[in-house]
Amino acid sequence: MTGSLIQFLLFLAVTGFAVYLFVRVVYHRYLYIRLGKSVNLKTEAKARLKEFAIQVFGQTKLLKDKKSGIMHIVIFYGFIILQLGALDLILKGLIGRGLPIPGYDYFTLMQEVTVALILLAMGYATYRRYVEKLKRLKRGWKPSIVIFFIFFLMLSVVVSGGFERVKEGMETSAFAPISSLFAAAFGGLSHTAATVGFYISWWMHLLILLSFLIYVPQSKHFHIITAPINILLRRTEPTGKLASLNLEDEEAESFGVGKIEEFTQKQMLDFYSCVECGRCTNVCPANTTGKMLSPMHLITKLRDHLTEKGAAITSKSPWVPAFAFASPSTHNPLEVELIGGVITEEELWACTTCRNCEDQCPVGNEHVDKIIDLRRHLVLTQGIMPHDGQRALQNIERQGNPWGISRNDRVKWVKEVDPDDELGVRTVKENPEFEYLFFLGSMGAYDNRSRKITHSFVKLMKEAGISFAILGNEEKNSGDTPRRMGNEFLFQQLCADNIATFQKYKVQKIVTTCPHTYHTFKNEYPEFGLTADVFHHTELLDLWVKEGHLKPQYEVRERITYHDSCYLGRYNEVYEEPRNVLRAIPGVELVEQDRSRENSMCCGAGGGMMWMEETAGTRVNVARTEQLLSVKPTVISSACPYCLTMVEDGAKLKEVEEQVKARDIAEILALSVFGTP
Repeated sequence: MTGSLIQFLLFLAVTGFAVYLFVRVVYHRYLYIRLGKSVNLKTEAKARLKEFAIQVFGQTKLLKDKKSGIMHIVIFYGFIILQLGALDLILKGLIGRGLPIPGYDYFTLMQEVTVALILLAMGYATYRRYVEKLKRLKRGWKPSIVIFFIFFLMLSVVVSGGFERVKEGMETSAFAPISSLFAAAFGGLSHTAATVGFYISWWMHLLILLSFLIYVPQSKHFHIITAPINILLRRTEPTGKLASLNLEDEEAESFGVGKIEEFTQKQMLDFYSCVECGRCTNVCPANTTGKMLSPMHLITKLRDHLTEKGAAITSKSPWVPAFAFASPSTHNPLEVELIGGVITEEELWACTTCRNCEDQCPVGNEHVDKIIDLRRHLVLTQGIMPHDGQRALQNIERQGNPWGISRNDRVKWVKEVDPDDELGVRTVKENPEFEYLFFLGSMGAYDNRSRKITHSFVKLMKEAGISFAILGNEEKNSGDTPRRMGNEFLFQQLCADNIATFQKYKVQKIVTTCPHTYHTFKNEYPEFGLTADVFHHTELLDLWVKEGHLKPQYEVRERITYHDSCYLGRYNEVYEEPRNVLRAIPGVELVEQDRSRENSMCCGAGGGMMWMEETAGTRVNVARTEQLLSVKPTVISSACPYCLTMVEDGAKLKEVEEQVKARDIAEILALSVFGTP
């Protein structure tokens, strides 16, 4: 009785102390997060709970990599199942009997099968990390210690079961196959020796479990706690919509994020949710072509800086025990510059804002908004921007386009592509009863190659009997480029001017051939007062073909692969409409490559990169073109003037421009409808 009491008191003391340390470590990180700006997360409980169930219990993001996804599902659900087993084992050590569960033999079998599956999953995880040596996975003592934790935790379950069977004189059972094997190995032990062995393995299980509990919030495994919360609190606004800045705040000393505490609390939760799986970096077009940017390291560097600076501000240590985690620091975290000291400018200007990192992230982290916030600080507060980008924004501000061509030349394309006025293109003043405003964008109006897309789409609208008009020289840049490059002031100015023009002409429907304009108008302008419906030209072309307004009749005998634009696909989930148009064209053989749909690789033009020269590594558009060429197409199709330009340039650099043509969906459809593009 005395021994049982001592064991019980020791259990309470050890468990209580471990729980105290766990709570302290978690609380200190909570205090660090509280340093951030508060954010008003709109309560859309139903949508949030649905996403929570899909991502947390369905593990859908993890299954994008099927092998590691299945492995994680086994570990995730295995540990849930083993919680009852852990409670059962603890009760056996404290009161001599387990849980009073009906069908206990089946419960035991389920526990042992689960242990075996987890050990297999951990074996595979070890193989991938240390034998395959996947580039995206870190190696070192931290991942290794978790493998040892889990291995010995599982081992202690079945070893204690083996000792229990010897101690209690149980027969070999098919319901306890693994512990029965251990019992057979321990068969020569006396009752006393088996009892001692049971309690040694029991304490081993408990101490490993509690050590893991303390370690979790001090490691990447903090995601066990933070990731479900992060997913539950994820923004329910349109995908990729950037938060606006209050530029009229007279008390604001700076704009964007120049200090770690200027991030929002939700963004800081992202930092502590990162599981360091490397999936984001693995698909990042900048990283995979040799640039410095790694989305994973961006997050972990921000996390580590927050932890260091948070500890300095709050005087609350993040580590228990300190000697095992804390590394000697030669700098004062309060004096370290966020941009330059933690994150380099080169990293920030390598991002194409493609959001493939976010699409792959299993814990709901949002990388792009953090990069834009840091760019905003550079541009609006420090006045720093690469020269090429600065020139493009100055041109947009002065002339309404990145080249600096006269704004009075914006309507010149009409005379150049339709000198005889056969298409009857009219401005909103000339045709005030229009149904659709065709917003060309700078590429569609000024770029010679993109004008061919404009020409084809105008022909198709006329054929379909659509009443449309253009703004002519009253059209301005949509503001997408300035916003993604960090110049929120210029974006909001353009936004206000454009909305005023739309309201002036009572615009109800807008169609554009540019996914960047489409996304900006559809998802970001409404915050500033736009009420018009916004369409991408492929959405309408698909509709008009289905309704019979457009009839593809001429065969187009081409092997076509379609490149998904980031801003049309991942940002707005327009995947089927362009493909439907291609499928409706007689003679077309549509082929997909590995990097398509939501996993399509960026062309390299987004985030303002269209206007800046790549100076490191391989050109993104060349890498993307190589992927598209892998399926041996005769035509690479796209639905974005930026993408078309980048792919066409890539084909020229690969010296295949004569064999493989780049065409917009509208051009290919026009070829089938009219016999000419």
